Amino acid sequence: MTNSKKFEEDLQVLVARLSVDADDDCKRKLNKLKNDLVNLQKQNVVKINHSVMELVCAKYLVLKGYDVELEYPLDPILVCDLFSTKGYGNLIVEIETGYIPPEHAMAPLTYTAARLASKIVRYSSFAGKFAIGVPPHYVLPLPTPLTVPPRKRTPQDISRIKALCDRYYNNPPVTEECIRNARIQAIHIIDVDRLSVREMDPEAYMKRALSKGVIFAAEDEAAFEAQKTVRPVRVEEQIDYYLR
Repeated sequence: MTNSKKFEEDLQVLVARLSVDADDDCKRKLNKLKNDLVNLQKQNVVKINHSVMELVCAKYLVLKGYDVELEYPLDPILVCDLFSTKGYGNLIVEIETGYIPPEHAMAPLTYTAARLASKIVRYSSFAGKFAIGVPPHYVLPLPTPLTVPPRKRTPQDISRIKALCDRYYNNPPVTEECIRNARIQAIHIIDVDRLSVREMDPEAYMKRALSKGVIFAAEDEAAFEAQKTVRPVRVEEQIDYYLR
């Protein structure tokens, strides 16, 4: 069986499961989205682990009254995973599977924090509301300054977020103005096994992440400052320490 055929069969099975308790309108929308993903997979644009999460999240949003499009272009270089509209408002959801490219295997936590920061900064400027979708077995290492309201973000926070993003994502670089105004409203925990989605606000999610030890709390910054009195610290190490 070819990869394309297996991809299509897997999505057909998933849509059949999602359609069990759905009305005709929801079924029609899910089938359209499934067909869109099949066509994109033939162009080598999407992968199955990403696509199944998109479809589960799409049903959740359709039932909340949104019109949903997948792999939606926001500008000539930026494409979002789910673009949803309801009335005059929109919601963008970016899916995070936790994949780490081999070239970043030596700093996976720092790289992931940079990817999340870049997504929040870039995509939220196009969104009335912005959310990240994540599987239940993966805890996001969200950069702390981006989970608080913009008015609470300090110049030091903005400089460090920019340095982190520029380290991995600088074509084009994010601007300090975009970092200053960036906002994430929700985390969508997408359970493909149970076909469910649970929303969490960023503050509650940060408490969960802290309990797993995947981000640094504010008090760790003091420990970093104390460390500088012992030996010089490279800029790259400062970024790692602050956001890992």
